[in-house]
Amino acid sequence: MAKLTKKQKEAASKIEKNKHYTLKDAAALIKVVSSAKFDESVDIAVRLGVDPRKANQMVRGVVTLPHGTGKDVRVLALVTPDKEEEAKAAGADHVGLDEYLQKIKDGWTDIDVIITMPAVMGKLGPLGRILGPRGLMPNPKTGTVTMDVAKAVQEVKAGKIDFKVDKTGIVHAGIGKVSFDADKIYDNAHEIIQTLIKLKPTAAKGTYIKSIHLSSTMSPAIALDPKAV
Repeated sequence: MAKLTKKQKEAASKIEKNKHYTLKDAAALIKVVSSAKFDESVDIAVRLGVDPRKANQMVRGVVTLPHGTGKDVRVLALVTPDKEEEAKAAGADHVGLDEYLQKIKDGWTDIDVIITMPAVMGKLGPLGRILGPRGLMPNPKTGTVTMDVAKAVQEVKAGKIDFKVDKTGIVHAGIGKVSFDADKIYDNAHEIIQTLIKLKPTAAKGTYIKSIHLSSTMSPAIALDPKAV
């Protein structure tokens, strides 16, 4: 196990062992324990009482964070020529179709989100093995396959993110930066937690929200009280 640096030990000492913090206290504490020289990302990890192997217990959704992610999201709009100007005006970083499909085939994936149209999805099928593992495959359920390309681009740029429970039953999401005010970190975390609660599968039995942890890129995780969120 790697040794903790002096800064990491100091940060860990500020978090009480075995204590479960309220979301409000954790949002303030994450700013105190973050000590890197760069603007660290703030992440949330929510362990759910579901079995992701069962289709009726899969948890997946989208949420628009009130204060955005603090990250400049790079958007590729794969659209037909008649939609190109619309996508560019909405703020898409890359706009086109066949030339970008070829670039992806050649290994280019320097983007965060792909937005496309239903008519184009057929062309994306063969690229599934490249896009799928990177979480880049557009999906109608997350609003990234739509005829309203402009709206989809604007929402993603404004802080709309999609999430999916992993095979261990945990939802991970980036919800901001440590430079955010504590209130903004709280608002963003609260929004995604409440969204998860609404998405509880009817087939899930027992405790649904098992644990919640807040952390930054370099900081120890802060345990939250799931009942106090």
